[in-house]
Amino acid sequence: MSTQLRPTDVKRLNRQWRRRTEGRLALLVESVTQPFNLGSILRTCATFGVDRLWLTGNSADPDDPKVGKTALGTATKVEHTRLASTAQALTAARDEGYRVVAVELANGAVPLHAAPLDADVCLAVGAEDHGCSPALLTGADAITYIPQIGRVGSLNVAVATAIALAEARRREWASLGGEADTPVGA
Repeated sequence: MSTQLRPTDVKRLNRQWRRRTEGRLALLVESVTQPFNLGSILRTCATFGVDRLWLTGNSADPDDPKVGKTALGTATKVEHTRLASTAQALTAARDEGYRVVAVELANGAVPLHAAPLDADVCLAVGAEDHGCSPALLTGADAITYIPQIGRVGSLNVAVATAIALAEARRREWASLGGEADTPVGA
Protein backbone atom coordinates (compact mmCIF):
# COMPACT_ATOMS: atom_id res chain seq x y z
CA MET A 1 0.00 0.00 0.00
CA SER A 2 1.35 3.40 -0.98
CA THR A 3 1.30 6.31 1.45
CA GLN A 4 1.87 10.01 1.06
CA LEU A 5 5.34 11.30 1.76
CA ARG A 6 6.00 13.05 5.05
CA PRO A 7 7.04 16.74 4.78
CA THR A 8 10.67 15.85 5.54
CA ASP A 9 10.66 13.24 2.77
CA VAL A 10 9.22 15.79 0.32
CA LYS A 11 12.01 18.23 1.23
CA ARG A 12 14.62 15.51 0.71
CA LEU A 13 13.11 14.59 -2.67
CA ASN A 14 13.07 18.25 -3.77
CA ARG A 15 16.75 18.62 -2.79
CA GLN A 16 17.62 15.58 -4.91
CA TRP A 17 15.91 17.11 -7.96
CA ARG A 18 17.55 20.51 -7.37
CA ARG A 19 20.98 18.81 -7.42
CA ARG A 20 20.08 17.19 -10.78
CA THR A 21 18.96 20.47 -12.32
CA GLU A 22 21.52 22.72 -13.97
CA GLY A 23 19.66 24.57 -16.74
CA ARG A 24 18.53 28.11 -16.17
CA LEU A 25 14.86 28.82 -16.71
CA ALA A 26 13.21 32.25 -16.82
CA LEU A 27 9.78 33.63 -17.63
CA LEU A 28 8.53 36.80 -19.29
CA VAL A 29 4.92 37.66 -18.39
CA GLU A 30 3.21 40.23 -20.59
CA SER A 31 -0.10 41.82 -19.53
CA VAL A 32 -1.43 39.00 -17.33
CA THR A 33 -3.94 41.13 -15.46
CA GLN A 34 -5.85 38.65 -13.30
CA PRO A 35 -4.30 38.34 -9.82
CA PHE A 36 -5.30 34.66 -9.57
CA ASN A 37 -3.43 33.88 -12.79
CA LEU A 38 -0.29 35.75 -11.74
CA GLY A 39 -0.38 34.11 -8.30
CA SER A 40 -0.63 30.69 -9.88
CA ILE A 41 2.20 31.53 -12.29
CA LEU A 42 4.41 32.68 -9.39
CA ARG A 43 3.73 29.48 -7.48
CA THR A 44 4.55 27.40 -10.56
CA CYS A 45 7.76 29.40 -11.09
CA ALA A 46 8.85 28.66 -7.52
CA THR A 47 8.01 24.99 -7.99
CA PHE A 48 10.08 24.56 -11.16
CA GLY A 49 13.00 26.73 -10.05
CA VAL A 50 12.51 29.68 -12.36
CA ASP A 51 15.54 31.90 -11.83
CA ARG A 52 14.12 35.15 -13.13
CA LEU A 53 10.71 36.64 -13.94
CA TRP A 54 10.12 39.78 -15.98
CA LEU A 55 6.71 41.46 -15.87
CA THR A 56 5.64 43.91 -18.53
CA GLY A 57 2.52 45.54 -19.90
CA ASN A 58 -0.32 45.88 -17.45
CA SER A 59 0.44 42.67 -15.55
CA ALA A 60 -0.93 42.39 -12.04
CA ASP A 61 1.34 43.40 -9.16
CA PRO A 62 3.03 40.47 -7.34
CA ASP A 63 2.55 42.40 -4.08
CA ASP A 64 -1.24 42.57 -4.52
CA PRO A 65 -2.93 40.61 -1.70
CA LYS A 66 -5.13 38.88 -4.31
CA VAL A 67 -1.98 37.56 -6.02
CA GLY A 68 -0.64 36.44 -2.66
CA LYS A 69 -3.79 34.47 -1.94
CA THR A 70 -2.91 32.10 -4.79
CA ALA A 71 0.88 32.43 -4.70
CA LEU A 72 0.95 31.46 -1.00
CA GLY A 73 4.14 33.37 -0.27
CA THR A 74 6.06 32.17 -3.33
CA ALA A 75 6.41 35.66 -4.82
CA THR A 76 9.33 36.16 -2.45
CA LYS A 77 11.06 33.04 -3.81
CA VAL A 78 11.18 34.20 -7.45
CA GLU A 79 13.26 37.20 -8.43
CA HIS A 80 10.95 39.46 -10.42
CA THR A 81 11.31 42.80 -12.15
CA ARG A 82 8.70 45.00 -13.77
CA LEU A 83 9.81 46.67 -17.00
CA ALA A 84 8.02 49.40 -18.92
CA SER A 85 7.92 47.61 -22.27
CA THR A 86 8.08 44.22 -23.87
CA ALA A 87 11.15 45.34 -25.82
CA GLN A 88 12.95 46.10 -22.54
CA ALA A 89 11.96 42.69 -21.14
CA LEU A 90 13.23 40.92 -24.26
CA THR A 91 16.52 42.83 -24.04
CA ALA A 92 16.86 42.03 -20.32
CA ALA A 93 16.33 38.32 -20.98
CA ARG A 94 18.88 38.25 -23.78
CA ASP A 95 21.37 40.33 -21.79
CA GLU A 96 21.25 37.61 -19.12
CA GLY A 97 21.93 34.93 -21.74
CA TYR A 98 18.44 33.52 -22.31
CA ARG A 99 16.85 32.42 -25.58
CA VAL A 100 13.23 33.69 -25.60
CA VAL A 101 10.52 31.23 -26.61
CA ALA A 102 6.97 32.62 -26.73
CA VAL A 103 4.07 30.28 -25.94
CA GLU A 104 1.29 31.18 -28.35
CA LEU A 105 -1.02 29.75 -30.99
CA ALA A 106 0.51 31.72 -33.87
CA ASN A 107 1.74 31.28 -37.43
CA GLY A 108 5.16 29.67 -37.49
CA ALA A 109 4.85 28.17 -33.99
CA VAL A 110 6.17 24.64 -33.45
CA PRO A 111 4.56 22.14 -31.08
CA LEU A 112 5.89 22.30 -27.52
CA HIS A 113 7.53 18.88 -27.76
CA ALA A 114 9.63 20.18 -30.70
CA ALA A 115 10.42 23.64 -29.29
CA PRO A 116 14.02 24.72 -28.62
CA LEU A 117 13.89 24.46 -24.82
CA ASP A 118 17.45 23.30 -24.17
CA ALA A 119 20.13 25.34 -22.40
CA ASP A 120 19.08 28.64 -20.85
CA VAL A 121 15.55 29.45 -21.96
CA CYS A 122 13.10 32.22 -21.10
CA LEU A 123 9.53 31.25 -21.85
CA ALA A 124 7.17 34.13 -22.59
CA VAL A 125 3.40 34.22 -22.08
CA GLY A 126 0.82 36.89 -22.82
CA ALA A 127 -2.51 38.25 -21.72
CA GLU A 128 -5.48 36.10 -20.81
CA ASP A 129 -7.74 37.21 -23.64
CA HIS A 130 -5.45 37.99 -26.57
CA GLY A 131 -2.15 36.22 -25.79
CA CYS A 132 1.28 37.54 -26.69
CA SER A 133 1.48 40.93 -28.35
CA PRO A 134 2.82 41.32 -31.90
CA ALA A 135 5.93 42.93 -30.37
CA LEU A 136 6.57 39.85 -28.24
CA LEU A 137 5.96 37.43 -31.10
CA THR A 138 8.24 39.41 -33.42
CA GLY A 139 10.95 39.75 -30.78
CA ALA A 140 10.97 36.11 -29.63
CA ASP A 141 13.67 33.74 -30.86
CA ALA A 142 11.06 31.02 -31.36
CA ILE A 143 7.34 30.46 -30.88
CA THR A 144 5.77 27.29 -29.56
CA TYR A 145 2.24 26.10 -28.92
CA ILE A 146 0.70 23.39 -26.76
CA PRO A 147 -1.06 20.81 -28.96
CA GLN A 148 -4.69 20.34 -28.00
CA ILE A 149 -7.15 17.76 -29.23
CA GLY A 150 -10.26 18.77 -27.33
CA ARG A 151 -13.06 21.08 -28.38
CA VAL A 152 -11.67 24.09 -26.54
CA GLY A 153 -9.33 26.35 -28.48
CA SER A 154 -7.00 27.50 -25.72
CA LEU A 155 -5.80 27.03 -22.16
CA ASN A 156 -5.82 29.39 -19.19
CA VAL A 157 -2.53 31.33 -19.18
CA ALA A 158 -1.49 29.95 -15.79
CA VAL A 159 -2.13 26.37 -16.92
CA ALA A 160 -0.30 26.92 -20.21
CA THR A 161 2.65 28.40 -18.31
CA ALA A 162 2.76 25.40 -15.97
CA ILE A 163 2.73 22.96 -18.89
CA ALA A 164 5.50 24.81 -20.72
CA LEU A 165 7.72 25.14 -17.62
CA ALA A 166 7.20 21.47 -16.80
CA GLU A 167 8.17 20.48 -20.34
CA ALA A 168 11.35 22.55 -20.19
CA ARG A 169 12.40 20.83 -16.96
CA ARG A 170 11.25 17.40 -18.19
CA ARG A 171 13.57 17.70 -21.19
CA GLU A 172 16.54 18.35 -18.96
CA TRP A 173 15.65 15.56 -16.54
CA ALA A 174 15.02 13.04 -19.33
CA SER A 175 18.68 13.32 -20.29
CA LEU A 176 19.71 12.07 -16.83
CA GLY A 177 18.73 8.49 -17.61
CA GLY A 178 17.85 5.68 -15.23
CA GLU A 179 18.83 7.24 -11.90
CA ALA A 180 16.20 9.93 -12.27
CA ASP A 181 13.53 7.38 -13.15
CA THR A 182 13.67 5.51 -9.85
CA PRO A 183 10.35 5.50 -7.99
CA VAL A 184 10.12 7.58 -4.83
CA GLY A 185 11.17 5.57 -1.78
CA ALA A 186 12.84 2.82 -3.82
